[in-house]
Amino acid sequence: MDGPSNGGLLYHEVQEGKLCAVHCVNTALQGPFFSEFDLAALAADLDQRERLVMLEGSQSPGAANPAAGDFLAEGEGSHNVSLGGDFSIQVLQKALEVWDLQVIPLDAPAAGSSLFDPEQEVAFICHLQDHWFCIRKVNGEWYNFNSLYPAPEHLSKFYLSAFIDTLKGSGWSIFAVRGNFPKECPMATEGSNGFGQWLTPDDAQKITTSCNQVQTPTHQVQSPLLGQQSEGMSEMDMIAAQQEEADLNAAIAASLMDAGGPFPSYDAAQEYSKPQDAPVMEAASSKDNNQEETDKSEPSAPPCEDTQEPASGSDTKGEVSSVEGKESAKEE
Repeated sequence: MDGPSNGGLLYHEVQEGKLCAVHCVNTALQGPFFSEFDLAALAADLDQRERLVMLEGSQSPGAANPAAGDFLAEGEGSHNVSLGGDFSIQVLQKALEVWDLQVIPLDAPAAGSSLFDPEQEVAFICHLQDHWFCIRKVNGEWYNFNSLYPAPEHLSKFYLSAFIDTLKGSGWSIFAVRGNFPKECPMATEGSNGFGQWLTPDDAQKITTSCNQVQTPTHQVQSPLLGQQSEGMSEMDMIAAQQEEADLNAAIAASLMDAGGPFPSYDAAQEYSKPQDAPVMEAASSKDNNQEETDKSEPSAPPCEDTQEPASGSDTKGEVSSVEGKESAKEE
């Protein structure tokens, strides 16, 4: 039975510039086998071959587009490496072919059941936008060798399938890498790129755990919406999303301060939250209350006409009684 490869160590490269394609290839091979200059040379060779094919097609009799020969003319740029340093899948494929390895799209018929049973593979390379990273089985254990991470992240066999499904659902292009992988790589490889490191599985786990503990407070304060969107997102996407949310919150806060705030106080906010017919009802209620207070403070007086009439009637009755009394006295 063969012993563990590379003495049981894991080879990991941390992101350097925009060299994620270099990191992806080297972690798939588990050693610093390629530099950015090696991949650039492969890209230039592919460009030259594509130019020849295009030129031959444009010069053939009956060619539909004679100007196609200028499409990849000298000095027109490369279709295999961008100005930002992102290499095409063809460049990575050529680099791995040097070691007799095949690159197969996971959704191609040749991939077989690997999409549903990734455990039977040895390595996957994943790409989205401008980022490449490798998922690799080393000494029977799976690891995520994303160069954005400070150390390889261990993946359980159960989580491996769910992780790949999540990547597929998020738009990542995934390729299975098959063949006879290098068993050993000298630790001090001549021409080593200088940004790779060898770690024991325990050291990798300690680094990952330490970084997760440092990042925990940040993840605890993120909004629930951002938490739902974070599934399947890369670390760079997460940082960008958090920064975007922070900028949005700052802009909202600034606008509220400039305008004095839509709700200067809690009571004002409560008033704003009432139904639209509440002011009318409150006005009617206020009017009734004012009327009641007026009635209580000022006793109601009868009309002036009613007050005067009883007084006049009383005087007339008194005069009649006085006259009758005098007449009665005279008769006696």
